[in-house]
Amino acid sequence: MDKRVYGVAGIVSIMSNWNADFSGYPKTTTAGDTFGSDKAFKFPIKKMWENQGEKVIYIKSYKIDDEGENIVPRTLKERYEKVFNVEDLKKQKNAKEILTNLFSAIDVKNFGATFAESGSNISITGAVQIGQGFNKYADTQPQEQSILSPFRDPKGKPVKETDEEARTKDEQDKTTEAKNSTLGTKIVSDEAHYVYPFVINPQAYDEYAEMGVTDGYTEEDYAKFKEAALSAATSFATNAKIGCENEFSVFVETKSDVYLPNLSEYITFTKKDNINEITLGFGSLLKEMGEDVLSVEIYYNPYTTELNPKIEGAKYYNIFTRKEV
Repeated sequence: MDKRVYGVAGIVSIMSNWNADFSGYPKTTTAGDTFGSDKAFKFPIKKMWENQGEKVIYIKSYKIDDEGENIVPRTLKERYEKVFNVEDLKKQKNAKEILTNLFSAIDVKNFGATFAESGSNISITGAVQIGQGFNKYADTQPQEQSILSPFRDPKGKPVKETDEEARTKDEQDKTTEAKNSTLGTKIVSDEAHYVYPFVINPQAYDEYAEMGVTDGYTEEDYAKFKEAALSAATSFATNAKIGCENEFSVFVETKSDVYLPNLSEYITFTKKDNINEITLGFGSLLKEMGEDVLSVEIYYNPYTTELNPKIEGAKYYNIFTRKEV
């Protein structure tokens, strides 16, 4: 592929938790800004690829341990052996064969890899680099919900009852329920709009192509990433992420020697009359680049969102139907 691609991907989260920290709350910086890590964006993409039958290495999978007693995550070595049908990685001494296998995995082909197993110390810088996705909606608030389990905790202590006669019937019911069931918590954002920057540099694999372990980053690789980046969040409907969807994406294709800044820094988000307004502030920059910009494609949800201003020469598509708007 003889070009670079710069872009952004927007994820909306409505009463869901796109990326939680270890406390269960949506991840924030020390300054209190809500953001999602690049890992949060990559995971549904890799899961989508795996569901489509692609080879994916860097994703958690499980096995029964040797004693047959516990379910445990596979090691990197075990994952490699499973994906590539290798009996024992320790017996695979040929570095070229290992590299060729790694580059045949779609997640490695896009995002690169760190592989330090059985004497092999391999670090591949990915052609696709994704930054942190900051929430652009100023009014985001976390919401904490109490959840009642249908099961009793056998180790739990009963709730201490005091002054039963003074309690309302509703309070008595809650006390009885708490004694008989366990309580849990679900934490979500009421509404958040994450914007991820990304850049694709096919030249990252030139050296490996010279080694003969890969054909480089191709148009087919780009097409697979593009499709997943447009729909993976919407398709990944777990309990915590059922309200998360792909909201919009921008793909700016340039000549291979053109360098653009982080486009997410030029994007702002506001709401007006229940309509999402996304301002794309990089239109003038792209216009000044002239013929160095080969194409601009913008995908968005036209039912909930307005994009302003219109970028000259850009093509606009419905992110769900892929039809031009």
